[in-house]
Amino acid sequence: MTAEHVQGDEPLIPMPALTLDALRQAVAAVVPSRLPEFFQEIQDAFSQAGDEDSVFPIRHFYQRWGATIAIERQPSVAARLHAAERALADPDADVRERAIQEAADIVQAAWGRQPGPDLPDGTR
Repeated sequence: MTAEHVQGDEPLIPMPALTLDALRQAVAAVVPSRLPEFFQEIQDAFSQAGDEDSVFPIRHFYQRWGATIAIERQPSVAARLHAAERALADPDADVRERAIQEAADIVQAAWGRQPGPDLPDGTR
């Protein structure tokens, strides 16, 4: 079960560094029900990195979970994303389209709010 979120704009926790320990602590604090997913994905990332002889899967793992925390640490943002996710099941195509746009806007903004160095191509 996800930690109870009260409505508001104040972050529940500071934005963590993009390190394994900091992200693990943040996941445990704001979305503890997702810890098994977190641990499975880090194992998968390290396995893929070894298979591909690349650090990209590991960097992507850190960025993905950084974005997740950027969203979940802010109750009002998390509530908007989860409402958009639920709206994807609406029978009205216009409602689904607005939900897709809302979710995309939230996720894109979260990817931009992460700490850490830029990738060689200038992206984060």
